[in-house]
Amino acid sequence: MRIIHMGTPFFAVPALDALVAAGHEIVAVYTRAPKPAGRGKQLMHSPVHARAAELGIPVYTPRTFRDPAAVDEFLAMADGVDVATVAAYGLILPPAVLAAPRLGCLNIHGSILPRWRGAAPIQRAILAGDAITGVTIMQMEAGLDTGPMLALRETPVAGKTSGDLFAELAQIGAELLVDVLATPRPAVPQPEDGVTIATRIDKTESHLDCQRPAAELERMVRAFNPAPGAWIEIGGERVKILAAAVEPAAPAPGVTLDDRLLIGTGDGALRALVVQRAGKPAMPAKALLNGWRVPAGTRVG
Repeated sequence: MRIIHMGTPFFAVPALDALVAAGHEIVAVYTRAPKPAGRGKQLMHSPVHARAAELGIPVYTPRTFRDPAAVDEFLAMADGVDVATVAAYGLILPPAVLAAPRLGCLNIHGSILPRWRGAAPIQRAILAGDAITGVTIMQMEAGLDTGPMLALRETPVAGKTSGDLFAELAQIGAELLVDVLATPRPAVPQPEDGVTIATRIDKTESHLDCQRPAAELERMVRAFNPAPGAWIEIGGERVKILAAAVEPAAPAPGVTLDDRLLIGTGDGALRALVVQRAGKPAMPAKALLNGWRVPAGTRVG
């Protein structure tokens, strides 16, 4: 097939590679425009942009499709294109763009729809304590992830971080997309029951409130790893906790219960396993404590 691939983060890269490996012709890649990053604020291309450049595929970076010129450019590009494949692109596609390819636009969505429609399905699934998540290949329409489903595949959450699941679901989605293109199948409407919305992750959510149960805090640690990183204050310093375990303990919110970063919570205790101080690399909690004593009874928050 002749395909336009639309995506921005790493999540969309395996699909691009899989489409190329399957012999499809990638006419163009659409991705978000480069953004300033790092101390020098140099413009950085998205992972999809960088991979498309390596493959010699033309790249387009409209800032919005509210601009009629961007829509016209896409319509011209889509003339003779069979399908557009979309994965975490980041721009709203207007009806004219959705309808331009012969088979429309197919989206790789990182949840089992209709659960977790929206921008952050993987993190929200972890935060909610879902046992199962997965990927849905969906025919896109104007609503927020409301289109009919072409295929889905499940995987257990099972203690994984959002980084783990992003990588796993990206690969599952790439394989499932290639299968769908190779073997056309009818689109099935999404169930009307069970709709949830996965709102964007705000950095303010990443603070660990020790009044909450330890099991909930441990899910936050996994959901916000690698970004934005769940954090707690120790001695007035913000420390990220990148891995943790739940241990039984009487409620003691915001107090360390030993000298090895066992933190009391509203229900149980949270054992910090991997931590990161500001401006420092991540390290096992034991290594941190070699040079920074945090005795039992320390107030944290």
